[in-house]
Parts: sequence; C-alpha cells; structure tokens
Amino acid sequence: MNHLLNRREFLKQSSAGALGLTLLPNLRKVAPSDRLRIAHIGLGGMGNNHMGWFAKLPEVEIVALCDLDQDHLNSSLKRLSDLNPGTKSQGYSDFRHILDRKDIDAVTVATPDHWHAQVAILAFQAGKDVYGEKPLSFDVREGQKMLKQLNRHKRVFQLGTQIHAGDNYHRVVELIRGGAIGKVHTVRLWKTGLPPDLGPANYQTPPATLNWDMWLGPAPYSLYTPQRCHFTYRYFLDYSGGVFQDFWSHIADIVWWSISPKNLKSVSATGEAPDGIADAPKSISIDYEFEGLKLHWTSVPPDVPGAANRGIGAYFEGDKGTLLCDYNSREITVNGVVMTDVPEIAKSIQRSPGHQQNFVDAVKARTQPESNLEYARQMTMPMHLGLISYRLGRKLEWNPRKEKFVHDREANGYLSREYRSKWDLT
Repeated sequence: MNHLLNRREFLKQSSAGALGLTLLPNLRKVAPSDRLRIAHIGLGGMGNNHMGWFAKLPEVEIVALCDLDQDHLNSSLKRLSDLNPGTKSQGYSDFRHILDRKDIDAVTVATPDHWHAQVAILAFQAGKDVYGEKPLSFDVREGQKMLKQLNRHKRVFQLGTQIHAGDNYHRVVELIRGGAIGKVHTVRLWKTGLPPDLGPANYQTPPATLNWDMWLGPAPYSLYTPQRCHFTYRYFLDYSGGVFQDFWSHIADIVWWSISPKNLKSVSATGEAPDGIADAPKSISIDYEFEGLKLHWTSVPPDVPGAANRGIGAYFEGDKGTLLCDYNSREITVNGVVMTDVPEIAKSIQRSPGHQQNFVDAVKARTQPESNLEYARQMTMPMHLGLISYRLGRKLEWNPRKEKFVHDREANGYLSREYRSKWDLT
C-alpha cells in the first residue's frame, strides 16, 4: 500500500472525514442560548475545513467569517449558507472587527503561518478562546508570548492537529508508554514530497479583491507576486518553512505525546535549496539530541523495515523492539515478531469525541483540551530551531532552561523578528 500523502490530498481527505479525524457527537437539539458562538478567521482550504467541521456540531453557531481576500470571503459565505440554511453569519475583511464583538465566544484561525500568533494573542486579550491551525507560531518568541497571554487572560486553546484525535495515535501512545518496545532511545521522523518549482517572480499589481499589505502584516514588505500568496506562501521563509514546517506537527505530535522529549542539547540541520524564487528548504535532514534520546528528521524514508513505502511516518527504537507508525497504521516488532497490537497493554487513554468537539467541551468546562498551547509550544519549538540551523548551515547548542542558543548571538537573533511597525498589534 502506498502511504504517500501530500498536503492537497490531506486537505481533501480530512475535509471529507476520510481519515476519521472528525468524530461527530450524536446529533441533538441544543438551545440557542447554550450554543458556542464561533467566528472563522482565514478562509482558504483549511479555513473552509474548519467551517465545515464546526458547522456540523449542534452546540456551535457560526456567526462570522473573515478573510482579507474578498473572493475567499464571498465563496465561504455562500458555502456556509448551503451548510446552514438561514445562517445570519456576517462577513469581515479585518479580523479586528470580529474581536471587537462581545457576542463571539471563540475563533478559529487558519491564516498563513506568520499571522497565527498575533491573531491568537489579540483574541485572548479580547476574551476569546482559540482553535488555531498548525504551526503554533512563526518563531520561538511568539510561542512564549502566546502562552503568557493565554494564562494571563485564562483562555482555552486547541492546536489544529486533527490527527491527534484518531484512535491510532491514542493506541500508539498507550503501547509506547506501556513498555511494548522498552525504553525508547531513538526516533526517526520523515515526510517525503518536494515543493513545486515556483519559477521566477511574476511581480504585478495585487488583485483589487486582496488586501496585500495586510496579508503581509508583520512580515517584511514585498512586492506582490502570486507565488508568495495563498497556498504557495508556505515555501517562503518570511511566512513559513516549506514541506518540513507544513508537516512537522502532523507526525512530531505522536513523539511528544508518547515520550515527551526533554532537555534538548543540540540541533544540526542540512538541506537542499529550492528551485525558483522560493527559499524554504527543498529537502532537509535534522539531528536533534535530547536527554537520553536522539531524534532524526529526513525528507526521505529512513533505511528501516517498513518505511520505504510510507510518505510520512515515525519509527521508535527501544531497548526491547521497534514501533513504526503513520496516521492510520502501526507495526510493533519484538524479537523478530511483527504485530499490530499488544493486547496485554490496556487501553488507558480516553478516546477523543473529535478534535473540534474536544475544543467545544473544553471551552464549556473551562479546561485545556488535548492539543493545548503549553503542550503544542514544546512540540513546535524544535521545528523552529531546525530551520534556524538550516539557515545558518551549522550545528547549534541549546539551553532548554533559558530557551536560547548557547553563546551564539547570530542564532539567537532568529528566535524572534521585528514586526513591521504598522502591523505590530500586540
């Protein structure tokens, strides 16, 4: 079976629920006064997935949509009217108008990556809870600020790692924690797939329906070229980190959930420059050294049994055996015997009601959900550090207590960036 899964296929499948990521509760009538009033900010492919998922939850009322591309906004408003006939949801081109509304309880954020943190922080300050897409933030400093503001304003946050809700990941965690392969000393992660060749820059006047200056927001100013906007923005380091950043949280999640790597000591990355005008890595290999654990990321499957035909995966090596998994499958090997489960290890983790329902439940109970911000920040931080090592082309030493590189001013300069003053909103 070919396990290769690119991002467009993932969006298509997850939208249809084909991966089993969105588990809906029993449909029941909920009094309007008991409904969570939600607004969706960012209405590209994943933003429309958010809208589709939450529109099916009886405890949710979608009251506002926002996108700074008028075409995206108009098409999403029409789609919402098809999903929820009679909806009175209002459309906005500036998310700040949504945050000004006192009648909105929570927002989902599916903007380009470089806007994730500021929108979430401003939402916390406005008294809104947040369901935010991956990655958590653009850099390390943003993640720190998000956690501080979440705690200060006593908000709820769920990272959109939809796969986290699936039974397979739950069971992998139980098996690893239950000692199926003993103490884990090495983990290998990978995601295949090359970014597109975006060709030369095609600078032109932005479309009249797009607020390009706001789209750039805190990022450095650039003349408009279609390659930098919407879906392909992710291949530019001003906004994202390529295929690596796009998929890190999908598969690193199972590692942080199952073994909680601690005390990162060093990170060393090498990679291949992309074709065309993009600058995020075409491929990347990263070696991380944690306390008692070595973790490796590659853009090709590692040379281990069962990995070759999987486009994404995690391979855990323990002192008693190995465990290989991807989104929907797993293989445990102990003493040469390959199995899909170890029945003697009990099911100890409560299964998710669905990633979006888990967020709704947490908002109502005022508790933190499964993919909460504190957890997501620890899981996301090594991703940022790997890209910094790639950009500098050298191994970097890390102080986990101070969350800074050791005696390296240049590397520490990449832990945050100065926003364009007009769009420094927090």
